Amino acid sequence: MCATGTHRQATKAEMEELIGPELVARYRVVDHDARSDEHVAVGEVDGVAVLLQREYVEADVRIVTGFVEPHFFAGFSGGPKAVCPGLAASATILEAHHPRRIADERATFLTRHGNPVHDFVRVATDLAPPQLSLDVAINRARRVTAVFAGSLTATHDAACAHVGAAARREVDAPYDLVVSTNGGHPLDRNLYQAVKGMAAADRVRQRGGTVVMAAACVDGVPDDGAFARLLAESSSPEGLVASTAGPELDRWQAQVLGRVLTRGEVRLHSEGLGADAIRTAQLVAAPDLDEAVGDTLAALGPSARVAVLPEGPLTVATVRM
Repeated sequence: MCATGTHRQATKAEMEELIGPELVARYRVVDHDARSDEHVAVGEVDGVAVLLQREYVEADVRIVTGFVEPHFFAGFSGGPKAVCPGLAASATILEAHHPRRIADERATFLTRHGNPVHDFVRVATDLAPPQLSLDVAINRARRVTAVFAGSLTATHDAACAHVGAAARREVDAPYDLVVSTNGGHPLDRNLYQAVKGMAAADRVRQRGGTVVMAAACVDGVPDDGAFARLLAESSSPEGLVASTAGPELDRWQAQVLGRVLTRGEVRLHSEGLGADAIRTAQLVAAPDLDEAVGDTLAALGPSARVAVLPEGPLTVATVRM
């Protein structure tokens, strides 16, 4: 099973790249579709039904796998996210990503306990837990550096402790300019994903400062999903935040982007997005990355504080309290 959440299903070529052509040829691969009717109720969380993929729920043995990285509003990826939102129905996913949960200050990098997004995901997955969880950590070359296997809770706790210790960097004060990426291919395939790198930069940006972001976005915004429409419908960062609005597909990503933009300008260097798409997202196009950094520094003056996050959200910088 491929736990897509609300993301589009993979093409045959993409699936072969993901798990290898031999496995695609030998096994039936269930590519999860959150909009299908192939979900069954396993209980409720906060009065909302938890609907999970039928094949997962009815399986004799359930094993989940994933890689753990810092996540910009769920704390960390991996672990229970393979089940919810990974194999959940749209209605369940919308509740997990409800605007009121995203608006909570605890819905951020490296925070799980007390994080209303992670709390929902964890409790929902506990309604139909796997018998075995296998999480991995990877390095910048995308090679596995650590493996954690066992019960879901213990495995994810150990993996998050390991990844958190490697990812966290403390700084003394915020910066006037933060240059960031989204960790490169395949993590920067679209603007939707690139919001994560912007959120990572915003953690250590001075209010009113500038983020210069480099992300390929070869898949565009993308056009599937609701993110592009939400960007087109809003004319201000405050409109994107819209924390009082009801749950809606991809609103969580617009909400986080709006929060970043309320604190200052974001300049985007991207080969996959045209100037119009960048402008619609309320970003400033930066066709030449070096020039964008140079112009920003010239405007800030010689005393400007500058940070660079080459791995984007894979490094979580935090201002020391």
